[in-house]
Amino acid sequence: MLVSARCFDEYRAMFALTDGDLAPGRRILDCPGGAASFTAEAGRRGIDAVAVDREYAHHREDLGVLVERETRHKRDQLVREASDFVWTWYGDPDRLTRQWIANARDFQADIAARPDRYVAGSLPELPFADDSFDLVLSSHLLFSYGNRLDEDFHLAALLELARIARREVRLFPVMVYDTGVRYGALDGLRRHLDTLGIPSHAQRVDYEFQPGDNEMLVLSCADYRPLARTGAPEVGASAAGTADPVRWRHRENP
Repeated sequence: MLVSARCFDEYRAMFALTDGDLAPGRRILDCPGGAASFTAEAGRRGIDAVAVDREYAHHREDLGVLVERETRHKRDQLVREASDFVWTWYGDPDRLTRQWIANARDFQADIAARPDRYVAGSLPELPFADDSFDLVLSSHLLFSYGNRLDEDFHLAALLELARIARREVRLFPVMVYDTGVRYGALDGLRRHLDTLGIPSHAQRVDYEFQPGDNEMLVLSCADYRPLARTGAPEVGASAAGTADPVRWRHRENP
């Protein structure tokens, strides 16, 4: 699976983020964060953002470098397959390559400067207590890899994201990346979530790279109450029972 390095403005477009979504006092999680510069750029704007990714347990010191190398390697493939993509956002393969490399370097600098903002963890079990974030963003994992990750994984992952979200979970895209079609089990998953108190809706966004791939899924989590876990953590404790590695600012200022 490709670890990407998208930027703050791409996130704004992919997830239709408004100034209200990014207002002071809101906490945002990027899951999986990869080598995106969203958390770094959000921090410079005074936004309380955290990224979580399994790679932060293994490649904290060099993930940005590895993604930079991968991006350079993918450049020639993008040139060969340029007609398969929509270039409204990036312009051309060279501009995409330059932008992602710059994003990866920004990420690498920020994870070194603010390590508490980058938490090691992976779906379907994340090291955060219930209702830890106002808004959870998840891109290019669920649905994108629908031909590798089965429906049970998707349901468990969606419930976990809803567990830690106070208001919403937004997921982009809803298309399987290597087939160019909508994830087949999406409607069934949405019906299941609805029975559990998690209504959802699909929304068009102003971002498209694969043709037709311009929808996000929004889960409304305000009324969702997950089943109690055995040995569930106290407020401010992680699912693993240890002190949560990030601050709980929204609990201090609800």
